[in-house]
Amino acid sequence: MMEDSGFDSVRLLFAKAQERETWALDGRVLEFITKYNPRKPVKAAWVVRAEEAGAFQEVRPGKRVGVLDLQLKRAWRKEKRAFRLIVQVTERTIDKKGQHLLVPDLQIEGWWTSLALPAEEVIEHYRYHGAHEQFHSEIKTDLDLEHLPSGKFATCDAILHLGAFAYNGLRLIGQLGLTGEIAPIRHPAKRERLKTVLQEIMYRAAKFVEHARSLVLDFGRNFAGHVGVFVALQDRLLRAASP
Repeated sequence: MMEDSGFDSVRLLFAKAQERETWALDGRVLEFITKYNPRKPVKAAWVVRAEEAGAFQEVRPGKRVGVLDLQLKRAWRKEKRAFRLIVQVTERTIDKKGQHLLVPDLQIEGWWTSLALPAEEVIEHYRYHGAHEQFHSEIKTDLDLEHLPSGKFATCDAILHLGAFAYNGLRLIGQLGLTGEIAPIRHPAKRERLKTVLQEIMYRAAKFVEHARSLVLDFGRNFAGHVGVFVALQDRLLRAASP
């Protein structure tokens, strides 16, 4: 479970800890990473704390980063619990362009977590949270599924299943074209947004042409490459469906 700083409250931390214990009784595992929300301007205090712990490491001239792995006690309704808090303190006295700063630029980031992994791995895990949010955004905006069309559960369930199928198909088309299997690589990206796939492959202008006493749907001269995309997609789906 990954949550942004909007879920950083004592009540929610205790609720997650209790839910984690309930899951453990059933033989299940629940872990969480919640972004820390420093509600008070205490950046200088965190710098002093990192210096006292000897946590700072210089990653480049004018920039040093310190990671603190703490166990803090929180109280809620006469109950106290210890929670793990990982704090990353970044101090910049020279920016990335080499400009010296009159006042050090301080950045404080933290994460509440139940994981027993090293602090660096916990931070790396949370960085995938931004990618997850991008996927959610594509489903809501590019596929226009932010508002479901009905108040009936069965109808919305069918729409979401169809949306998931369309999403996976478009994602596969984008990856096939990106890796050069069908189309050449345009830039060193790891994936294409669904909007890009729709605009470059799906949205094709065509017109009916009357020829030899028959109507022909003409897509233009440059459509052959797009046909290859759909043929490759159909082949992938048939192989996946085969027993």
